[in-house]
Amino acid sequence: MTIFKNAHFISCEKENREFTVLAEDKGRIVWCGGEVPAPYASCPAVDLGGKTVVPAFADTHIHFASHALFESTLDVRDAGDFAQLGQMLRDYEARTPKQKLSVCFGCCAHTVKEGRLPDKGDLDLYTTRPTMIVKYDGHAGVGNSALIDSLPQALRADPGFNAATGWMTQNAFYEGVNFMTAQISPLSILAGLQKTADAMAQRGIALIHAVEGVGFKNDIDLDMMRFAARGLPQDFRIFFQTMDIAKVQKRKLPRIGGCFRLALDGCFGSEDAALLEPYANDPGNRGFLNYEQAQVDQFCVDANRQGLQIAVHAIGDAAVEQALTAFEAARRDLPRPDARHILIHACLMSEAQQARAAALGLVIATQPAFLYWRHEPQSYLDSILGAQRANAIMPLKSWVEKGITVTAGSDAPCTIPDPIQSIHFACNHPDPAESLSVLDALRMHTSRAAWSCFDENRRGALREGLLCDFAVLSADPLAIPTGQLDTLRIERVYFRGKEYISKNRGLPTLIGKAIAGKG
Repeated sequence: MTIFKNAHFISCEKENREFTVLAEDKGRIVWCGGEVPAPYASCPAVDLGGKTVVPAFADTHIHFASHALFESTLDVRDAGDFAQLGQMLRDYEARTPKQKLSVCFGCCAHTVKEGRLPDKGDLDLYTTRPTMIVKYDGHAGVGNSALIDSLPQALRADPGFNAATGWMTQNAFYEGVNFMTAQISPLSILAGLQKTADAMAQRGIALIHAVEGVGFKNDIDLDMMRFAARGLPQDFRIFFQTMDIAKVQKRKLPRIGGCFRLALDGCFGSEDAALLEPYANDPGNRGFLNYEQAQVDQFCVDANRQGLQIAVHAIGDAAVEQALTAFEAARRDLPRPDARHILIHACLMSEAQQARAAALGLVIATQPAFLYWRHEPQSYLDSILGAQRANAIMPLKSWVEKGITVTAGSDAPCTIPDPIQSIHFACNHPDPAESLSVLDALRMHTSRAAWSCFDENRRGALREGLLCDFAVLSADPLAIPTGQLDTLRIERVYFRGKEYISKNRGLPTLIGKAIAGKG
């Protein structure tokens, strides 16, 4: 047993408590309160020096294996122009002379001087190694000539492949990524998973909702994640991105969904998020829906009948409408009072749609980092949506006030997992009327995140009986101005009552822990 004392603990429960002493035994919290009680007086104690302590955080929407892959390869998001992008490619090739191909991430028209995305011809100026760069939003990619020449003929014949530009979208993109990742060593992928889990642990993240099953041939990412998760420091809740319910049942998973195969529409960056009213810059464009309503209805009905928790990607209000209609069909077919189905993103929602989501008991897994995303700046959103719609994106406070459970994630690799920055954005919404209180922002990253995947009796708050996972902060988030929340730093992290110390544990350790299971 360990006593943690001299701290300002914020429990983040529905009825928040604040206290100064916490007792832990065998990795779980056994007591919270003021003075150390007499039965615990002789237990070892850790003095936290008056610091503020909050529950460890969650990331409720991340493409974990893809993020790990790109963290282990080349991130080009900071390129200021194509010349700098080219230099990054050359430097990367010099560092990795044995690699036969390059998989990169992050090209964006809004962050380079040229004001457009690179194409095949641009990449050919800088490299002859087969190279693919995935767009910053993770929904498309571009290859150079060397890559394109090596692609399977079926992919090059796909309608989503543009031979002139080298760009791949929709199914061609998925197949292109599958082709690239199939040539990467599984051991290097495992090493990337370990490195990424360590980086997220240092940011205080103890619970990860990973969406897997696209980007790797034969769903190897999903099965590798299921294995590796047993040896990584966090708890993982894995969503299989498929509409094939049998695949999920074969693996005895309780959840289905995510993005890609469960994406009802596109995204703002490609101007294909499905809208009820046309794009402001293109009156003939309302985006598109990937599926017919009947198909989505039937999927939700079937998955709901099997007792699965469903998560679907819907960004535009037309896609949100499709999702709500499908979830309503599932409820009519088989009412489940506590299904906790999930809407991912839900960037544009009318008042009426919000009310329907609340009535359905839906969870919204949102990404506050998108509110100040330099890859989709406000000026761009204003231009494609019009200022009124752009200002209505992600109405956090309205959602919470309507009783919707709202959780926070990164959608990595689109943004870097950073709960402190995410809390800052949630409390400093571009529309001040939609800013959350600090306590609500903390809850969306902790207790509400845990509840969203049926983990409320295991973690997410500082309460007796739950796992003793917490982060020690550099200052009290309830006491500093909300505009300064991004100055907070995580000074220490504890998982199951033990301080998390970052170190290179090596693949044998990961594999050994995964085989044994961490319990």
